[in-house]
Amino acid sequence: MIRKLKNTPVRDLIRALEQDEFQYRKRKGSQRVYRHEDSRRVVIHFHHGKDTLPLGTLKSFIDSTQWNEDDLRRLNLTK
Repeated sequence: MIRKLKNTPVRDLIRALEQDEFQYRKRKGSQRVYRHEDSRRVVIHFHHGKDTLPLGTLKSFIDSTQWNEDDLRRLNLTK
């Protein structure tokens, strides 16, 4: 599942967060914090929108969002 997202730009991940009702809360340096109403919290490192994340960071991001493969398809991150 992570391999399919390998070259996904950060701006697409942020767009998916916002579609899934995560709300932007604060920023500290290059870190942006998004929270969901059910208390999930995601920190994403944002430098440029076209940047991609290393696989380990991407895995941590997916774990934090608790998205499964169906969610990734629904948010148009995978086919």
